[in-house]
Amino acid sequence: MRNLLCLTVVALLVSSGIALAVPAGKTILFEKSSMGTVNFDGNIHKDAGIKCNECHNKGMFPKMKQGTVTITMNEIYAGKLCGVCHNGQRAFDAKANCNRCHIKK
Repeated sequence: MRNLLCLTVVALLVSSGIALAVPAGKTILFEKSSMGTVNFDGNIHKDAGIKCNECHNKGMFPKMKQGTVTITMNEIYAGKLCGVCHNGQRAFDAKANCNRCHIKK
């Protein structure tokens, strides 16, 4: 019984951490791009029906921590990372819509 309680508590803590990776109303800013800051809005992706594990997996973004994967536009244009969806079929094409992600100040 005690093991079941411990397992339940651990499962709740893990799932709450995943759910709060990009909390409602928050965004993550990637400010190292010379093209302008990339603004990642978790709500937009959630509202589009995207589940966290569709991108956060071994092949794309294995950790939900900013800075753990280097993202380049060449990779996105080649259909990797964000380009898996942002190819003009599932979501807007990254090649023709720079200002939808990159915001110049």
